[in-house]
Amino acid sequence: MHINELLTVVCEQGASDLHLKVGNHPIARIKGKLTPMTQFKRLVQEDTIAMAYAIMASDKQKAKFKENLDLDIAYSVPSLGRFRCNIFNQRGTVGLVLRVIPRKIYTIDDLMLPKVLKTICQEQRGLVLVTGTTGSGKSTTLAAMIDLINATRSEHILTIEDPIEYLHRDNLSIVNQREVEADCKTFATALRAALRQDPDVILVGEMRDLETIETALHAAETGHLVFSTLHTLDATETINRVISVFPPHHQKQIRLQMAAVLKGIISQRLVPRADGQGRVPAVEVMVATETVRTCIEDKDKTKMLKDVIAAGTAQYGMQTFDQSLYFLLRQGLITEEEALLRATNVGEFKLRLEGVMATADMARANMERGMSIAQGGGRESGTPSAPPQIQPPAPGMPMAMPPGTDVKITLAR
Repeated sequence: MHINELLTVVCEQGASDLHLKVGNHPIARIKGKLTPMTQFKRLVQEDTIAMAYAIMASDKQKAKFKENLDLDIAYSVPSLGRFRCNIFNQRGTVGLVLRVIPRKIYTIDDLMLPKVLKTICQEQRGLVLVTGTTGSGKSTTLAAMIDLINATRSEHILTIEDPIEYLHRDNLSIVNQREVEADCKTFATALRAALRQDPDVILVGEMRDLETIETALHAAETGHLVFSTLHTLDATETINRVISVFPPHHQKQIRLQMAAVLKGIISQRLVPRADGQGRVPAVEVMVATETVRTCIEDKDKTKMLKDVIAAGTAQYGMQTFDQSLYFLLRQGLITEEEALLRATNVGEFKLRLEGVMATADMARANMERGMSIAQGGGRESGTPSAPPQIQPPAPGMPMAMPPGTDVKITLAR
């Protein structure tokens, strides 16, 4: 069997990933779940080697794989699409994992992301970080934000990726996309060169090392709008991770730099939808306000960021993961079981569901009415969906109200 046959079926089934391992049937990740493709035979070593060599187009790539025993490359199939591929050795055999990159660039509305992301895209300079675990949709979110800028502003957008995923066509902006090793040597060297290429917006695929992070901060300081990603779970961890990369005697200065240039942190996790139609993002959004900057500058106050984010919902559009999960649950988009499974503070989340809230939380409940997402279908649903119907509340759960409705909560004494 040829790799293209498998990828055709994967795309028809709406899968996000394809796993190829010797001794197993090909396995597709469909709506977040690994599903064996039993219509195909179990793979042997000759199969995976043949597929790997079909993907590696050049002798240079083959030589790099033999030297490093793993390889990241992009693979295109005419009339089908593009795929991000990792080829690796495991227990003496060759394995492959391919990520489907949709030909369509989904909008912020399509992806059901918080509308405050559109405001963040209007920034002219500074640093915006999109974080989350592998497979949480960081690249898709970044592509949506870059596409919005491309459609609404006249800018020079420069992306540095490993490998190039979404292909952006020039619209109001001009877009140049560079691939590590194909068009440049490393993220850091390409980022340094970018400063001489008259960019307005720079996308760095991932901030992997001190040199790349340092150059990205410098680019943001010198008047560019810089987007990048990190594998962190929330805003507080992101701040701590960036600062911890630097030597201790530089960390105070880096805190001041971060506070000055940071515009926002978007952290996301994908949660299975209640209707089974794919997944919906639960998103923590931190917007740089004066209070946020103070928390970044003072390491003793950084731990207060969660409370600052929770209090900034109505005025700034900020939200914590738990607020996002609660909002999605009230809208009937996710189940209570999934919400509790992914909540940051499970005990506090349960109390909220039961209607037991502290005075400060009651004030925040009113702020949560300012949270909003577009009712798109999401990337995995295939087609846009109608706005979800308000679901009956679970036992002890407050009834979901239409946006803009005043909510009054009375606590038993």
